[in-house]
Amino acid sequence: MPIDLRQVAAVSGQSGLYRVVKPTRTGVILESLEENPKTMVAQARHRMSLLDEISIYTTDEEGTVPLAEVFDLVHQKYGDELPLSEKPDNEEYKEFMASVLPTYDDDRVYVSDMKKLAAWYHIVNKHVGFTEEAAAAGSEDAKGSETSEEASEKDAK
Repeated sequence: MPIDLRQVAAVSGQSGLYRVVKPTRTGVILESLEENPKTMVAQARHRMSLLDEISIYTTDEEGTVPLAEVFDLVHQKYGDELPLSEKPDNEEYKEFMASVLPTYDDDRVYVSDMKKLAAWYHIVNKHVGFTEEAAAAGSEDAKGSETSEEASEKDAK
């Protein structure tokens, strides 16, 4: 997974996304992912969700797909620019979602969720970013194989 969402959070009642800076005794220090970052302390009364823990409902056997995988699918298919107009209507969001994740559960995934997905994708793409190196390194580390650079270095010796 080339994107790490473990340190990115959404706070209920607050717009945008936040980076988890540091835990405190009474909550968590968060920094907004904006041009001019602002810090806040999310306490127990705030409902905070890490994006790494959020999933999209699907109709297949697994039942859900992690948000990080959905972001990766969007990035692979569309890159930086989503195929949504300036003021997309509900049908346009549904078509976008079906093009990215054809097995999404249209009974349990609402248009408001799709709007959040698009908005969060823009923020994550701009401030967190996707790295192809991380994807390659992660898949090769999982297999325990050597990289092509390591192989060529061994051949040179």
